Amino acid sequence: MKTIKGPGIFLAQFLDDKAPFNSLESICKWAKDLGFVGVQIPTWDARLIDLKKAAESKTYADEIKGIVNGAGLEITELSTHLQGQLVAVNAAFGELFDGFALKEVRGDNKARTEWAVQQLMYAAKASRNLGLDAHATFSGALMWHTFYAWPQRPAGLVEAGFKELASRWLPILNEMDANGVDLCYEIHPGEDLHDGASYERFLEAAGNHARACLLYDPSHFVLQCLDYLAYIDIYHERIKMFHVKDAEFNPTGRSGVYGGYQGWVERPGRFRSLGDGQVDFKAIFSKLTQYDYAGWAVLEWECALKHPEDGAREGAPFIKDHIIRVTEKAFDDFAGTGADDNLNKRILGI
Repeated sequence: MKTIKGPGIFLAQFLDDKAPFNSLESICKWAKDLGFVGVQIPTWDARLIDLKKAAESKTYADEIKGIVNGAGLEITELSTHLQGQLVAVNAAFGELFDGFALKEVRGDNKARTEWAVQQLMYAAKASRNLGLDAHATFSGALMWHTFYAWPQRPAGLVEAGFKELASRWLPILNEMDANGVDLCYEIHPGEDLHDGASYERFLEAAGNHARACLLYDPSHFVLQCLDYLAYIDIYHERIKMFHVKDAEFNPTGRSGVYGGYQGWVERPGRFRSLGDGQVDFKAIFSKLTQYDYAGWAVLEWECALKHPEDGAREGAPFIKDHIIRVTEKAFDDFAGTGADDNLNKRILGI
């Protein structure tokens, strides 16, 4: 068995124009002071990293790594959540997602997709240059506007959707493979890959590509009323990344899973700071340890109520206390009698 690495922290939700949240060096020092030992870096923010440069220059990648290591931390993974979203955007959501893209490609679905694909290609090389073997992203969505089957979906729509989605991602998956990187899709509402069934459809369409892996985040399953522990039993071989994020689901007579277009404070399903929600993290860490999960436990802070700095301050010890240092011997070794073939035969009566 392996001891899970951590605690790490995803920096995306903490970036700000004010120090210490406005540069890689200062935010790393802040994270280290809180007790984190790793940082997951969002690649869309130039204050932290130039993704293209990290892909094309090992020297620059070493400089980024040096800044992080100089603060006493490691880079856990890179993230292209926003760019991955743009690999597949239905026209119905084009304007909503335009803000994720480079200004020059906004409003042009084809150019925006090409830009996003190139970003993922850069991410593969940048990860290799940084010595990383896993990468976080979103799948994007061509079919999300049809997730509820009314009106009835035309025959073949879902099959065509996953075929197209796979065709867009296969060149990226191959590039990740060439660079020794697992591409980990965060299974997330709003994405075509939003639960186990949809992930399996995509995996089949992508020829069960070995690099099409998973970022496990139980908070998204709480809000869908999905069994997040059984999910680990089913997909543990594909889980290569882990966001430690809490959530709660408290349905009422007025609102349930769909949320009634309400804000995050009012809706029944809400993301919460670690320890404030309903996720059974003791069981999660136990299962991941049981299945030899070898990656990082990374805090992703999202909460409608608590201040982010408090969430981060509380998050580091929370994760540290849940990481199980694996045993090197069985608890009942003291009662062992050693190996004896003749004794075993006598016990078996043979």
